Amino acid sequence: MSTDPWNAFITQVEPAEPREPRSGPLSGRTLAVKDLFDTAGVRTTYGSGIYAEHVPERTAVAVQRLLDAGAVLVGKTNLPEFAWGVLGQNQWFGTCHNPAYRGRTTGGSSSGSAAALAAGLCDLALGSDTGCSIRLPAAACGVVGLKSQWGLISTEGVYPLCPTLDTVGPMARSVEDVALMWSVLAERPVPEPRLDGLTVGLMRQPPGIGDGRQTETSDAADDWVADLERLGARVVEARVPEPTANTWPQFQHEALQSHTATFPSRADEYGEVMRKKLEAAQQAKPDEVEVAYGAIEEWRRYEPEVDLYISPCYAIELPPEDADELEIRLPLSSFLRWVNLIGWAGLAIGNMQLVAPRDEVVLAAGLAWERR
Repeated sequence: MSTDPWNAFITQVEPAEPREPRSGPLSGRTLAVKDLFDTAGVRTTYGSGIYAEHVPERTAVAVQRLLDAGAVLVGKTNLPEFAWGVLGQNQWFGTCHNPAYRGRTTGGSSSGSAAALAAGLCDLALGSDTGCSIRLPAAACGVVGLKSQWGLISTEGVYPLCPTLDTVGPMARSVEDVALMWSVLAERPVPEPRLDGLTVGLMRQPPGIGDGRQTETSDAADDWVADLERLGARVVEARVPEPTANTWPQFQHEALQSHTATFPSRADEYGEVMRKKLEAAQQAKPDEVEVAYGAIEEWRRYEPEVDLYISPCYAIELPPEDADELEIRLPLSSFLRWVNLIGWAGLAIGNMQLVAPRDEVVLAAGLAWERR
C-alpha cells in the first residue's frame, strides 16, 4: 500500500493478484476512482459522513469498463461532500493537498483523483464534472482531464448531483492516456490528432449562467496562439452568447431532488457548507425552475461559429487550500461552469481549456497540441 501524504484517497485498495494475465488496452495500469462512483465490495462514501461505512453491491458502469479493459483499482479518492464544491476540502475526511502547488487548493470536486495523479500514486483516474469538477482539479494540479459531452459516458452507479449537467470523464498525466481511457469509456476509437485547418475561438470572457453576475476576464489564452497557428489552426476572437434566463434554479432544483432521501430529514448530519447550499436551494421557485430548464434547452441548440474554443480553466490566482469555498466558488469556476450548461466537451491540459460540442474534437486538438 503506497503512502498518501496528500490525503488523496479516502479508501486505498490492495490490488488483488490476477488469476490470469491481464489483457486489454489498459492492462496493468493503476486506477484511482473518485469516491462518488459505486464499487462492489469497496467502501464508497460519496464524501459524506452519512455514507461513511457504505459498501455497495454494484460497480458503476464507467468503472467496470475500465476494469474490464485491464485497469487495476488502487483506491477511492477524496472529494468535497457529495461532489458539490470547488475546493479540496472535506469536513469528514480532511483536506486534499496539492502535490504540484504546495498549500494551494487542488480544486474540486475530483480533488483526490487529480492529486493522486500529480503525486504519482496512480497511472489513471476517473472523475465526474457537473460544473468544473474534472477540469478545475486537473488545472490546479497540472494534469489532464476531460469533461465529456453530456450524455455520452454512462453515469449509472454514480451518486447524482444535477443529472442535467452531470458527466463522467477520464483523468491522467497525458492527453494520450486520457484519450485511451475515453475510448474505453465511450466505446469509440481514439481520434486522430488534428488542429490543422481548424478555426479556434480565443475566449477572453466566458458567458455567465444567466444570473446577472459579471464573469471574470483573462488574456491567458494569448500565450497559446503562436503554437496553435504553427500547428495550422486559425485563431479568432470569439464569444458564446449568454443564456436567455437565470439557469441557477435548475441546478438547485435537481440538487434537492438528488438528496430527498436524506435532506432535510437528516440535515444535521450534513457538513456546514453542504447544508447551507441545500437550504438555499429550497428557495428556488417552481416558475423559476421551469424558465431555467427552457433556457438550458434553448442554449443547447446553439451552433458555434468556430470549431473549438480555447481559454484558461481559471482566471484568478489559485486560492489557498483553506480558502472560504462559498466566497471563492464563482470566480474560480467561471470559465468552466457554462460548458456543463451548454452540454459540450471540455478538455483541461493544465490550465488550458479546449471546448467544443463533441469529445472527438477536443481530444484530437489536445493530441495534436501534446505532440507539437
